Amino acid sequence: MDYGIEVRDQEAVIRLRGRLTFNDHAKLRALIGEMGQNKLKRQVLDLSSLEFVDSAGIGMLLIAREEMDRAAKQFILRGAAGQVKRVLTVAQIAKIVPIED
Repeated sequence: MDYGIEVRDQEAVIRLRGRLTFNDHAKLRALIGEMGQNKLKRQVLDLSSLEFVDSAGIGMLLIAREEMDRAAKQFILRGAAGQVKRVLTVAQIAKIVPIED
């Protein structure tokens, strides 16, 4: 997994690319730290370039949501497609994290 961060209007948009799996734990932890330190209250994970996510990746997204809650920031998932969208749907993540198309 790779990522890039872009500031748009009043939100930080973090575009994830590639595959999000257990092996990406350290990278995602570092990203969560960056998200917590920036001043914007709305943190959006753009999943449109993410090709694959496994159960560990879903768990890491939930950890990110918890950390953003602690930092009093909004955490939104956006643009999931294909396998990623199917996994988010099956896991019923929308009940916990807002998902935008």
